Amino acid sequence: MNDLFDSDPTPSEDPAPARRPLAARMRPRTLEDIVGQEHILGPGKLLRRAIEADRLSSLILYGPPGCGKTSLAEVIAAATRRAFDRSSGVLSNVAGLRKSLEAARQRRAASRRETILFIDEIHRFNKAQQDVLLPYVEEGAVTLVGATTHNPFFFINNPLVSRSQIFQLEPIGAEAIRTLLRRALASPEGLGHLDIRMDDNAMTHLAAVCEGDARRALNALEIAALTTEPGPGGVIHITREVTEESIQKKAVLYDHDEDGHYDTISAFIKSVRGSDPNAALYWLAKMIYAGEDPRFIARRLVILASEDIGNADPRGLSVAVAALHAVDFVGMPEARIALAQATTYLATAPKSNAAYQGLEAALADIREGRTLPVPKALRSTGSKRAARAFGHQGYQYAHDFEGHFVDQEYVPTDKVYYAPESQGYEEVIRKRIEHWNHLRRTARRTPPDGQGAGGKKPPEPAAASGEPEPPDEGQEDGKGQG
Repeated sequence: MNDLFDSDPTPSEDPAPARRPLAARMRPRTLEDIVGQEHILGPGKLLRRAIEADRLSSLILYGPPGCGKTSLAEVIAAATRRAFDRSSGVLSNVAGLRKSLEAARQRRAASRRETILFIDEIHRFNKAQQDVLLPYVEEGAVTLVGATTHNPFFFINNPLVSRSQIFQLEPIGAEAIRTLLRRALASPEGLGHLDIRMDDNAMTHLAAVCEGDARRALNALEIAALTTEPGPGGVIHITREVTEESIQKKAVLYDHDEDGHYDTISAFIKSVRGSDPNAALYWLAKMIYAGEDPRFIARRLVILASEDIGNADPRGLSVAVAALHAVDFVGMPEARIALAQATTYLATAPKSNAAYQGLEAALADIREGRTLPVPKALRSTGSKRAARAFGHQGYQYAHDFEGHFVDQEYVPTDKVYYAPESQGYEEVIRKRIEHWNHLRRTARRTPPDGQGAGGKKPPEPAAASGEPEPPDEGQEDGKGQG
């Protein structure tokens, strides 16, 4: 670890700049050199004002790879004339971290010079390492600038987050990438010493497929320039075909257990729920291209089929489960076809979350209220003798009644949990429930006369013989006490 302004060479003083990667040689030196990030560095924006006034507090820079987090930290150090100490969440340990922090404290006491402690990949610090930083940040011994590709609210300790300002950097736009490429081609520190002619469509392609990652774009440009044979007159001609070979497969910002993963699956599910098959297919394609586990996608579709479609189209669950089985049976890459079919079917199916909402309401009542007893007529007893002894008699077998329906108490509350909507098949269910409710109201207005709600008299129970029943007598054939 060394200070940016101490005796060690700064990037511009490197004795062998040509050996450093092009992306390192082209790092910005000033705020004016930075392209993109106008939302935080544009004229009048908070971070720019703080840098120019040298009134910085600790910062956490959050954004995807290649968006300029490290470059911005170095520019901040240069602009504020503070000492610059670099650390890494991958390589540093607690002892090394304490040494740097104590050096910063002594520097501040001896020369009143502030220190910026830049920690790359700060999310990789464990809790103990992050806790070491707290007292030094609290007293102002260092100005922490942490860089992370992970959501700091999930991966960095709350006390450290509360003492820092969070700035989210965005992927660099295509036009800004083109600016960087043109600058690299012209700069003596870049590729200006070479006679290069780059086709416009080659630059456009490179700016598009790098996914906002400036480092990736500059690395690909360097590979193209150094591996292309000069033509007549020593001119290196970089065509689109050359850039396609240089960058190979397009990089997709997608980490399989972090933000890119969760953001994309969230967009996928919300697109299916929102009945947009085109958006759903796009996010599905992104996940497949990035190598997402197809079983994970299929499982999420199964959940969605019940949660968001439900009984509006009961076939949706069957389609989703079939897709899950197809993924296991067929495997990739062909299983992507089954996933596409299930995705488009569910996205275009009628939607209802009535069953899901009903379950959540019932669970809330159980958590927050008194647990209701099972009505005596519905309790399982195991024998007629036990039923008489405990008063667990009176169950009416629905199939013995007209329409296979009978009005009796199934739960001691009138609260409605399932309220089907007028969507798809739930309209049929809704009308059926309305019919049953009408039968219930009719039965409760009619004096009891032994008739069922459907108008058919249930079978008479067998007359008691007066003789004791066997103690191990089981239940009747499907319509007994259980």
